[in-house]
Amino acid sequence: MTACRTRRRARAALAAVAAVAALAWGQVASAQETPVGRIVSDVIPVSATRMHTPEQILGVMHTRPGRPYDETVANEDVRRLVATKWFVPGGVRLHTSLEPNGKVSVYVHLTELTGTVQEVTFDGVEHLSKEKLRTLTGVRKGDPMNPMANDLGRAAILREYREAGRAFATVQLVEGTKATDTRVAYRVVEGPVVRVSGVEFRGNDAGMTGRLRTQLATKTAVAGFMGGKFNPASIDADVKKLTEYYHGLGYLAVQIEHEVIPAPDLASVRVVYHIRENTQYMVSGHDIAGNKTFTGEQLAIATTIQDGKRYDHWNTKADAKRIEGFYGMRGHRVAVEEVQHLIPDKPGEVQVTYQVHGDRGAPTRVGNVRVVGNEITRDNVILRQLDVYPGQILQFPKLEDARMRLARLGIFDPQNPPEVLAIPNELDSDFQDVEVRVRETKTGQFMVGGGVNSNAGLNGSIILNESNFDLFRFPTSWDDFRMGRAFRGAGQSMRIEAQPGTQFGRYSATFSEPYLFDTEFGLSNSIYYYNRQFLEYNEDRVGDRLSISRRLDPIWRASFTTRVEGVNVKDVAYYAPESISKDVGWHFLLGLRAGLTRDTRDSFLFPTTGSVLDLGFEQVLGDYTFPIGTAEYTKFLSSEYLQREDGSGKHVLALRSQVQVTGSNAPVYERLYAGGFRSLRGFTFRGVGPAENGLHTGGTFSFLNTIEYQVPLLQNDKLFFVTFLDHGTVESDVSIRDYRVSAGFGFRVAVPALGPLPLAFDFAFPLNRADSDNRQMFSFYVGLFGGS
Repeated sequence: MTACRTRRRARAALAAVAAVAALAWGQVASAQETPVGRIVSDVIPVSATRMHTPEQILGVMHTRPGRPYDETVANEDVRRLVATKWFVPGGVRLHTSLEPNGKVSVYVHLTELTGTVQEVTFDGVEHLSKEKLRTLTGVRKGDPMNPMANDLGRAAILREYREAGRAFATVQLVEGTKATDTRVAYRVVEGPVVRVSGVEFRGNDAGMTGRLRTQLATKTAVAGFMGGKFNPASIDADVKKLTEYYHGLGYLAVQIEHEVIPAPDLASVRVVYHIRENTQYMVSGHDIAGNKTFTGEQLAIATTIQDGKRYDHWNTKADAKRIEGFYGMRGHRVAVEEVQHLIPDKPGEVQVTYQVHGDRGAPTRVGNVRVVGNEITRDNVILRQLDVYPGQILQFPKLEDARMRLARLGIFDPQNPPEVLAIPNELDSDFQDVEVRVRETKTGQFMVGGGVNSNAGLNGSIILNESNFDLFRFPTSWDDFRMGRAFRGAGQSMRIEAQPGTQFGRYSATFSEPYLFDTEFGLSNSIYYYNRQFLEYNEDRVGDRLSISRRLDPIWRASFTTRVEGVNVKDVAYYAPESISKDVGWHFLLGLRAGLTRDTRDSFLFPTTGSVLDLGFEQVLGDYTFPIGTAEYTKFLSSEYLQREDGSGKHVLALRSQVQVTGSNAPVYERLYAGGFRSLRGFTFRGVGPAENGLHTGGTFSFLNTIEYQVPLLQNDKLFFVTFLDHGTVESDVSIRDYRVSAGFGFRVAVPALGPLPLAFDFAFPLNRADSDNRQMFSFYVGLFGGS
């Protein structure tokens, strides 16, 4: 032990001498030289530490010998060392020294804490558990006495109370303020839970009250006791958001102040925002400065700002991002800052300059590409999301695109999302390495739920889902199961689902490989069993559906699908016509389908522009031989003239047409029907088409169309009114004889607590129908309404 201490002291002494020498060298070195990007030759703890070894200190840091020096990483190292609570406040700092060989030494100056915490107490606490308090403060018996860390614990407790709505809570650090203390003692006055009884805006003319409310983190309590907890910290954030909102509308000189009015019993407060909007600014002119590599004319194609139009801060921010993207796609990392010049002799006018920083001329190329942090997920699962390769010009926007794609995979910790970074290459300054940093998370899900809609009745749902499945990663030990390594890591998905229901039951297992053999082809395979009750008969269907698809470009996708099914038609009414009764019993079916899809929608949930085209042809073999052809097109239209000034509240016109044709010998379970949601509203599900003896027998030709107009009812865009006209027909051959028309209205409701899928409620009234059609005035649905 003595020898070990002697060695550590000797090393510390040598380090101190080295630090003095390094400092002298640093004074000689040119002020223009920088350590950034140079290879680190050594990382040396300078100050002597009694409690922790140099190895422990270096183990906390990410700056390593042999790696390029990165100031961001170095600053993170200081933060990590401070977070250990081993050192006095302000007792961690780094110093670098350039060496004659071109490398850099990093010296870590440390001042260690010496006292220890003998006891931690919390006085006056009733609504937080001791475990929660220990988690908030991070202070434990036996820790080094760290007054700064103790005070951070006090702030964390206070923040927890404020977030819980106890706005008048106080927390004092009674003991533990000095390094010589032995106890850490907190004294707490919790106070009541304070709720927001109301939020007012005064002085707003251009800013609509409903839209201003959507900017606020502060919410009003419902019925006086549900939600709406008051957190003073939210007020400053609210003022900032409101100011940004007004800047977006062109009110650059807006002034906003807040007032909090407590109730006499301090159980509630009323928040008032006093707004002075002042002048709305117009753009008198704009230019681009600081650009060297590209001309202003070249960069102008990335901007949409217009002289003489209202200033729009959202638009100018987007322009700055587009200019950065223009540079970035050509291998240049720059920052673009929007600079506003108010014109003194022209009130209400602003000159906008897009200032380019960091345009150094030479494009950057990709050096090494590496992945850090994945212990279960294979490297190729991550790397195939990047679309960057060593040697190519580094297109910086692709790094952000890759980060978003990695986050959407759902296999990494959402609290610590993936990072895709460009860092200096150790050999060539014209190259930058791409490093992907990930932190994995649990990817298995077990879900129990239910749903209801007018087409399928009431359904339960039990789902087991694994989104990072590996079909061939068999367990080699019990630890593989316990540590979650078995059948995980290839980025595949496995979903096992049971949906029993009153009218419809579905049981399936689906496997999906999005990148088959690391190519652009995707594969999915589903085995399933359905049972369904229809008015005419009941149906069992068991089968396997195998699909191979390939994305041709960002909007086009091609697919080929094979389905092998056994279909059982049963419980047929005694008076059913031969076109139904002849298909009673089990039948074999083999379907081969080729499909092509084009999708340019701006949103899958609430599209406002774009279109969807879906083309498909299937040849069915087996007990019956017949073709099925499908063509469907949906178009979404909106206008900037039918929306709010801030771009929200768009009116959307949707147009949809679908044509289907099948062979004349198609069995009853493969014929075409219409009626219900996303078909012909005003009629029951499968309530439209040829019929005999009051039973629908299905057709071989269908032509369905919808015109729907959607208008927002609330300024938070969570409730919409729709009016629609559905029209079309289903016939026994390619002809139009009984053309149906229905009109109606409905509502679309977005309920965040129920997930992203909106609710639809529609009332429809047939205007033209056939005598055999079954009517249904009301329909409802949960799901996607914007196309196929």
